[in-house]
Amino acid sequence: MKAMILNEYGEQSTFQLAEISVPLVKAGHVLVKIAASSINTVDTMIRQMGAELPLSPALPAVLGMDFAGTVTEVGAGVSGFAPGDEVYGCAGGLADLQGALAEYMVADARLIAHKPTSISMREAAALPLVGITAYEGLQRAGISAGQKVLVHGGVGGVGHVAVQLAKYFDAHVYATVSADTQAEIVKQYGATAINYRKEAVADYVETHTAGAGFDVVFDSVGGVNMTKSFEAAALNGHIASTVALVDLDLSPAHFKGLSLHIVFMLIPMLHGQGREVHGDILSKLAAIVDEGKLTPLLDDKQFSLEEIGQAHEHLSQGLATGKVVVSI
Repeated sequence: MKAMILNEYGEQSTFQLAEISVPLVKAGHVLVKIAASSINTVDTMIRQMGAELPLSPALPAVLGMDFAGTVTEVGAGVSGFAPGDEVYGCAGGLADLQGALAEYMVADARLIAHKPTSISMREAAALPLVGITAYEGLQRAGISAGQKVLVHGGVGGVGHVAVQLAKYFDAHVYATVSADTQAEIVKQYGATAINYRKEAVADYVETHTAGAGFDVVFDSVGGVNMTKSFEAAALNGHIASTVALVDLDLSPAHFKGLSLHIVFMLIPMLHGQGREVHGDILSKLAAIVDEGKLTPLLDDKQFSLEEIGQAHEHLSQGLATGKVVVSI
């Protein structure tokens, strides 16, 4: 089969087209013919940083975590899937798991679900990592109807899903953006857009919460932005963060009694624990998509398998709006 492989890591590393063996299906797994894969920031980090990240696969490596495709073979002990089923998931591209930048991959059946029927393969491939992350973060933060929820990075990969899911859970949703075009996208989701370049945290907290703060803050920006999340949160509020890699004084969180939930959705893939939870979440997301309550946002620019290097560059340079998808 065709695959795009990396023979070295580093910022200047390039993908090479290669012919490799179709992987053999094993017990508890399925063989999937890949239709599309999407790129996440963690994919670009692995390519650039390699051995600096403990989750990077050994070289030569086939990256690509997210995918949508068709089951062609099932292993022993697999129930619920059969050849011909259209599926999606996040099941490879790190550690010892072959990724989706190939014509076929073997995926743990616990990490996948039947693809939403109302969207294309490309759209489905955009959802798994960001969808699971957004869903898990909101659930761990205890989202409930009527709460005021702030999403930092409202049109980002995780952020645009978190905004829509928060609306699905009947919250009052607000999202930070940096431009009018992004604000229009957020408004289409039924949320209130906040241009963080024009409004200070204290100002939008006063405007939208009468100074009380937001019940839940979903921070998909992270890093030093965490201080803004602390400032925006209500007393005893909850913060879900997907990017908590920062040295930070927690005193502001302490004096507000905040709960901080750090979401690292790769844990089941890396450690083999709780993989069935990801399959369950993907099934729930598929139902929400088919209800018309969740639509993945895809960047307009399309890429083929052989153009994966350009796709990585497009995302790394901040040129994308929504998810960057590669057709296999």
